[in-house]
Amino acid sequence: MRLRPTAVPGAFIVELAPAGDERGWFARTFDAQEFAAHGLEAGIAQCSTSFNARAGTLRGLHYQAAPHEECKLVRCTRGRLYDVVLDLRPESRGKWLGVELTPDNALSVYVPSGCAHGFQTLEDSTEVSYQISTPYVPDAGRGVRWDDPAIGVEWPEPPRGTDRIVSARDASWPNWDP
Repeated sequence: MRLRPTAVPGAFIVELAPAGDERGWFARTFDAQEFAAHGLEAGIAQCSTSFNARAGTLRGLHYQAAPHEECKLVRCTRGRLYDVVLDLRPESRGKWLGVELTPDNALSVYVPSGCAHGFQTLEDSTEVSYQISTPYVPDAGRGVRWDDPAIGVEWPEPPRGTDRIVSARDASWPNWDP
């Protein structure tokens, strides 16, 4: 496993280092000691899965308010998605990262606390796996509008013949106020 830093401080792309033979391959997707050695949160309080039936489904941009900030390790286990990390911290506000995640590229994204997270599916039947540092606290849930022009996230167009699907909740998040 290799942790590759990104332009968003504390956010990393996690690349697998598969060991393979005629049966297939095996790789670590998480290593607490390796994460801690890079100064990352290594505790996991819960694991979650998101199944998305249709291409063009957009979820985000979500985060939890203090004192319930969370770190996430996000991986696509089926289908294909465009994953986004938006930095909300004062020292690096407004920086964002977008990366395509697929089972074939076997990448994961480490989302540090203080960042909002979201994704858009690029194929039908896309499944996302999360390892999360802090339990979900509904009253701490917050969001930033996915299409806020002040942020300028470059979301991919939904696949031809599909519309972008955004929940009423996600469509109602306010624009970001830096």
